[in-house]
Amino acid sequence: MVDRGFTALADPVRRAIIARLSRGPATVGEIAEPFGITVQAVSKHIQVLEHAGLVSKGRDAQRRPVHLEPAALERLTAWIDGYRLVHERRFRRLDAVLTEPASDPQE
Repeated sequence: MVDRGFTALADPVRRAIIARLSRGPATVGEIAEPFGITVQAVSKHIQVLEHAGLVSKGRDAQRRPVHLEPAALERLTAWIDGYRLVHERRFRRLDAVLTEPASDPQE
């Protein structure tokens, strides 16, 4: 799922859709309003996000709102954080080595 998630988020329109849904559920028509693309094109983007598990569609009477799936975003964040922490430890060790006073080789 991590690969699908990052692949889905590689597109700027899909990232903008995620940003919009972070404010609350919306219909495909509502999501499509700020974009210069058709509702059908937005629907295809939503299908990619849905396939990646990042969003889901609900049913509310006549409306079909799209919802953000925060747990999926948390999994992607956790994956990134794992690597970030490893590299932060490495940089801290490097900083410690670089800030140690240099020993004089002639002593």
